[in-house]
Amino acid sequence: MPIYNAPTKDMQFILHNVLKVSEQDIDGYEELDRDFTGAVLEEAGKVATEVLLPLNAVGDTEGCVLENGVVRTPKGFLEAFQQMKDGGWTAMDCDPEYGGQGLPYVMHTAAQETLVSANMAFQMYQGLTHGAYSAIHVHGSPEQKAKFLPKMVTCEWTGTMNLTEPHCGTDLGLMRTKAEPQDDGSYKISGTKIFISAGDHDMADNIIHLVLAKIPGGPDGIKGVSLFIVPKFIVKEDGSLGDRNGVDVGKIEEKMGIHGNSTCVMNYDNAEGYLIGEMHKGMRAMFVMMNEARMGVGLQGYAQAEIAYQNAVAYANDRLQGRAVTGDENPDGPADPLIVHPDIRRNLMDQKSFVEGARALTYWGTTLIDRAHKNDDEAAEGLISLMTPVIKGFLTDKGFETAVSAQQVFGGHGYIEETGMSQYARDARIAMIYEGANGVQALDLVGRKLAQDGGKHVMAFFEMVKTFISDNKGDEAYEADFLEPLKAASKDLQAAGMYFMQNGMKNPNHALAGSYDFMHMMGHVCFGLMWARMAKASMVALAAGDTDTEFHETKIATGRYYMARQLPATGMHLARINTGADTVMALDAANF
Repeated sequence: MPIYNAPTKDMQFILHNVLKVSEQDIDGYEELDRDFTGAVLEEAGKVATEVLLPLNAVGDTEGCVLENGVVRTPKGFLEAFQQMKDGGWTAMDCDPEYGGQGLPYVMHTAAQETLVSANMAFQMYQGLTHGAYSAIHVHGSPEQKAKFLPKMVTCEWTGTMNLTEPHCGTDLGLMRTKAEPQDDGSYKISGTKIFISAGDHDMADNIIHLVLAKIPGGPDGIKGVSLFIVPKFIVKEDGSLGDRNGVDVGKIEEKMGIHGNSTCVMNYDNAEGYLIGEMHKGMRAMFVMMNEARMGVGLQGYAQAEIAYQNAVAYANDRLQGRAVTGDENPDGPADPLIVHPDIRRNLMDQKSFVEGARALTYWGTTLIDRAHKNDDEAAEGLISLMTPVIKGFLTDKGFETAVSAQQVFGGHGYIEETGMSQYARDARIAMIYEGANGVQALDLVGRKLAQDGGKHVMAFFEMVKTFISDNKGDEAYEADFLEPLKAASKDLQAAGMYFMQNGMKNPNHALAGSYDFMHMMGHVCFGLMWARMAKASMVALAAGDTDTEFHETKIATGRYYMARQLPATGMHLARINTGADTVMALDAANF
């Protein structure tokens, strides 16, 4: 069976040495001392390893089954879900007014990482519920919050998001699901939604669907979309459950991966629903859930890469194949372990430098979310809005690439199901697609986020990088290894932005043809900043006498690798962007 050990030491390093969470002026952060966060993360790691990891292959092989209109989850899921609820893992950062623990979002994210690594498909049931909870918490009426949130916090009731229809995915303005207003203020929802993760299952008493639909007579396109709460079972005034609502499962989708999660076709036939937020402003309310989900999907990308990497390292140390070109490393054995070979080392260093950089970027992003929400900080809100498509797109692209690289270390054994490596690649693949395919993330970044609020947020990011470089000069080796590469990569990114400004107005295709490259370029610059920060934190720790020299020296060496071997990719992306759209758009559609 595949192995997994929660990387709590690295998590603690990022939280305390790099982000210094307990020193930040964010409400609730003063309680995040090293002992407290360590205790939470150690316990999350135990749950991940002891409860969820053994069910990962079970969920993959058994999948979910639709029986008599009810979805049955794989063996062991129901009991594990109950353990999650009993342990309070579903309520960590939720509002105490509704039964939550009120911890900062950064702690929810760190704990979720271990659970997602151990069993991504299982953890999606709770993850979707958390997103639905957040949308209702922000946009729901006091009555809706009181009725639905307490049992969603505990996951006695779970939640979903219903956007996609058979004929429309990203272009939600084409949707056909209708919401007919009723005299009592409710609506009758009719239509079909597809690809609904956790759409139905046997682990909760009720499922609260958030459904996008159009009220007749509203504006055309996306401006006419509203959001509705549609429970599986009607909730009575006293909070008890009443009749089954007019919603059922058409089928469970047959998928490439995440087999343990019930991805359903949902049919709504005059189902009773309740408007959430303003009429025709459904996307505003749904984006609360979608933006949170995009951060969570970015986490899925690197969390699957983490467990794949751990297993690749174990295999590379154990598997004997060939001899080191510089002399036998295992003279008493028939061959040397794989890890002696430079190409295996390159592969593993690519994986290690990605996973640790992704963790730092994600945790930093969640501190921006906490600052935006708890401190009402508009600058933090703008910066995380800019970063969200980068975190979602870059981390999932590279997360899948890393899972495949880990599989490659196993050679033919990686292609055999019993090693588990196939599942990590298959499960990671969906993260590049759902919650907005990564091409859409790139278009959002270049087409909307760069110019948002007059471009002040991207300029603030450039200033942040510039200030970090200026403030940390003085050590020649550090400057050469970290600051100079970061400075060069940032200049490439700025040059790409300038190209868009100079050429995109004349021909928008010049900007959009380079959007995917720009998303990856910005991801690399973000990683460069994170690695420069991590390396500096380890240098400070060593200078202060930290006795864990191996950890910090390893961190610095891994950072040097990223800066030398990965960060120069910004030059390649800039060269592509500078070619514009002419070669991209040269062929007529008939010639593809």
